[in-house]
Amino acid sequence: MTDRSTESTATRTAADRSSTGTTPAPGSKPATRGLGERISSAVGKATDEHRANADPRSKAAAKKASPNRKPPRRARLRLTRIDPWSVMKTSFLLAIAFGVVTVVSVFIIWSVLSAAGVWDSINQTVQDVVGGEDAGTWDVEKYVGMSRVMGFTILVSVVDVILITAIATLGAFLYNMAAALLGGVELTLAEDER
Repeated sequence: MTDRSTESTATRTAADRSSTGTTPAPGSKPATRGLGERISSAVGKATDEHRANADPRSKAAAKKASPNRKPPRRARLRLTRIDPWSVMKTSFLLAIAFGVVTVVSVFIIWSVLSAAGVWDSINQTVQDVVGGEDAGTWDVEKYVGMSRVMGFTILVSVVDVILITAIATLGAFLYNMAAALLGGVELTLAEDER
């Protein structure tokens, strides 16, 4: 029983030493780095990489960011113009994809609600609450039937395609005018290390 308590005390002492930062005694197993040390190391490395990216001409910052290997090439570029025609084509295709996804998802949701009996449940609830002869002929599917819902969804999708395409193209024109006045957005690109 004393062997186990001595063993657990030695284990706790090694763990305490690794968390406090002291070195283990000679002849004992080296303790693994704690979570705090690993996090601070990763944050420090990210800070060095950020400094190297901020000033690509600084060789000292690049060397500190990657000391053991050749530093990646970096280029500081400025985005001065966006082609409105390519923005319009791309946004048009993305808007069509968004419209198709909207129509399909509304169809699936409506079908699931119909199969689950939600419309019949709403009709029954209205008949129970309102009562009388008029409630017996009331049907919620006259107002939210499949044809009405899908027609409205297709109409909204077409309007969205037109609006998204127009707004994206207008945004490209506005960016080009602002970049002509202010110089555009500066980017620092780095070559991938892999």
